[in-house]
Amino acid sequence: QVHVVDSGGGLVQPGGSLRLSCRASGSIFSIYFMGWYRQAPGKQRELVASIFFSGGSTNYVDSVKGRFTISRDNAKNTVYLQMNSLEPEDTAMYYCNVRLRAASSGYWGQGTQVTVSS
Repeated sequence: QVHVVDSGGGLVQPGGSLRLSCRASGSIFSIYFMGWYRQAPGKQRELVASIFFSGGSTNYVDSVKGRFTISRDNAKNTVYLQMNSLEPEDTAMYYCNVRLRAASSGYWGQGTQVTVSS
């Protein structure tokens, strides 16, 4: 069993920054992929940023490129999402997804709320 805990959300003014953290624990031999998804009210969940643990390649949705940075700590089975220049449109519940292999839907964190508002 794999347990995923995501944290770091909060209320921030436009232009501000937040750092989200996601840690996976449990029966883990190796991690294939960790990603941050977000879902705003009335919208579909979208993949915001992702990282492949082997090699460290990253991907971002166009709307956050240049503002968000995803990074990992392999030893801690942890991924971070540094979010800068936050905009009201970034307001959403952010969820971490952890996959131990490619053909897997993975495991989800409980979500952490990010609200960008003045």
